[in-house]
Amino acid sequence: MKSVTILGATGSVGTSTLDLVEREPDRFRVVALTANCDVARLAAAAIRTRAEFAVVADEQCLPDLQAALAGTGVRAGGGADGIAEAAASGADWTMGAIVGCAGLKPVLSAIEQGGTVVIANKEPLVSAGDVILRAAARSGATLLPADSEHNAIFQCFDAARPEGIRRIILTCSGGPFRDWTTDQMRGVTLEQAVKHPNWSMGAKISVDSATMMNKGLELIEAARLFPIAPDRIEIVIHAQSVIHSLVDYVDGSVLAQLGPPDMRTPIAHTLAWPNRMATPMAPLDLVGIGRLDFAAPDPVRFPALRLAREALDAGGARPAILNAANEVAVDAFLSRRIRFLEIAAIVEDTLIRYDPAAPDSVDAVLAIDAEARRLASERVKDCVV
Repeated sequence: MKSVTILGATGSVGTSTLDLVEREPDRFRVVALTANCDVARLAAAAIRTRAEFAVVADEQCLPDLQAALAGTGVRAGGGADGIAEAAASGADWTMGAIVGCAGLKPVLSAIEQGGTVVIANKEPLVSAGDVILRAAARSGATLLPADSEHNAIFQCFDAARPEGIRRIILTCSGGPFRDWTTDQMRGVTLEQAVKHPNWSMGAKISVDSATMMNKGLELIEAARLFPIAPDRIEIVIHAQSVIHSLVDYVDGSVLAQLGPPDMRTPIAHTLAWPNRMATPMAPLDLVGIGRLDFAAPDPVRFPALRLAREALDAGGARPAILNAANEVAVDAFLSRRIRFLEIAAIVEDTLIRYDPAAPDSVDAVLAIDAEARRLASERVKDCVV
């Protein structure tokens, strides 16, 4: 049996992971589940899976969780200490799916225990890539990507012979506004931005997909995960989201991973790795799909792509600032305090105003993150909706 901990069990990635784990109860044993404050869903999942430990990040929700789990044999915890305990549970396999920079310390704690840690939230590798990779090297932990694009690359990338690889091609759907002009995007509503054409995702990542910042963050993440120069990582719009990414070899061969737009496929790959496991997805129907389209992204209409590339090239603290400012701006958009096009503008303004030294520890990353958030929040206040 493989022991499993899911950090962020009630989000879209967490629920997809639970769906797979619950289909094979003889194969997986759940150690710990965490959530922010969704007590009902967390408690229900913990009871169904007979988890040993369930944790809410918001300590004010702990009494409700304790009441929901009373008499079930599932231990309840809360706050940062509880999340840290869950992350350090020593599970064979840990899913890191806590949204935002809040997931940084828990993922690092899991990595320090060794075992397999699956990265689903982009922030650890974007904001603290060097710190995370050094920690994995020290502990011997195996890092596996759950993002569909990075998982696709992982499946196609010959890590033993990287010199034979010419480039990585990251595909993206282009989001709901890929064919819109800048003038059209001035009037984008929240409801339009969170309605992704292909994927079922949370609100924050849906907005990131709409601005294409999601692909910019994935660009930075790919540069951390794979031994290839950043200028050899390209982005291509692929509207159908059938090809999840490609690896181009020097001999002209191009390997691609294809599958339905369902996160359970890459998650299942990491759950069973280095083997495979069955999933509920139907076989890919290429005849039914009929055609696969590709286009070049436009960094003028979608400046988040340019900002992410510049942050990657500059290195140091720039990716952490990019990520923090984007989180603040997206949150402001989700609460209807700024307009859609102001998201990238706030990120760029924060990058211009703040340029600290490169962080060498998690605490340094979090300090940079906090200051970038403060500056971005100031800029949000200047916006008038």
